[in-house]
Amino acid sequence: MPTPTVVLELLKPITWFPPMWAFACGAVSSGIGWRGHWGVILMGVVLCGPLLCAASQAVNDWFDRHVDAVNEPGRPIPSGRMPGYWGLWIAILWTLLALLCAAALGRWVFCAAALGLLLAWAYSAPPVRLKRNGWWGNLACAACYEGFAWVTGVAIMVGGTTPPARTIAVAALYSLGAHGIMTLNDFKSIEGDKRWGIGSLPVRLGAEHAAEVACVAMALPQFAVVALLTAWGAAYQAMAVGALLGAQLLLMRRLLADPRGRAPWYNGTGVVLYVTGMMVSAFALKGISP
Repeated sequence: MPTPTVVLELLKPITWFPPMWAFACGAVSSGIGWRGHWGVILMGVVLCGPLLCAASQAVNDWFDRHVDAVNEPGRPIPSGRMPGYWGLWIAILWTLLALLCAAALGRWVFCAAALGLLLAWAYSAPPVRLKRNGWWGNLACAACYEGFAWVTGVAIMVGGTTPPARTIAVAALYSLGAHGIMTLNDFKSIEGDKRWGIGSLPVRLGAEHAAEVACVAMALPQFAVVALLTAWGAAYQAMAVGALLGAQLLLMRRLLADPRGRAPWYNGTGVVLYVTGMMVSAFALKGISP
């Protein structure tokens, strides 16, 4: 049996932050005070991070064990520290736990969680294995990490009613932008992806063109968010998101000078500005949502 430490390593707590942050953005954007809602908010945070995201990580590591043997042989499954079929069993168990938790939080939450889990399995598992195509695979990941988590946060706060169209639109835009973040994340696994026929964008387009696509994918949705916030009367928040985008554009110039070498650097700098803009947008929606 794998040790609890190895199981935790498989579930990758470091990856839980993005969907938990998106969930918080959704909860804020609902415009409903958090007092009296701490119980369901805590359940939502656990659902988005330690359950849904962790399940997707376990699924991905199981079906990527041959690729990881090239890219990251020290991971629990290729290293042998998680033997046999334990990786698959944990992926199935965490999927079921996530569905049970989501069912307790209402129809919208359950639907978002179920669709997110379906995409997580489709992303990694054959015969679909969306990750073989960097365009579709990254879109599925971005939707799970940002859009569905944001909608989950709203749905919990509004008590299961339909989230406002404005909020869904902003969540969808930030999901599209996260496609670029996922592309930059693929730079670390180029060699293994080439060997096993995984068509990530860095493999399909080359490092330079993939980085250009990633920058465009991140920037254009944020321009759209600025335009929408301005049209909805949230001028100050629109200016703040625009300023954050301007800083990202400056960092992108440095990224494009050495995409393969600086992709991890940009993930630690530009992406922070991106997610900060998400929260600024959430506070804007808090004031203008019906």
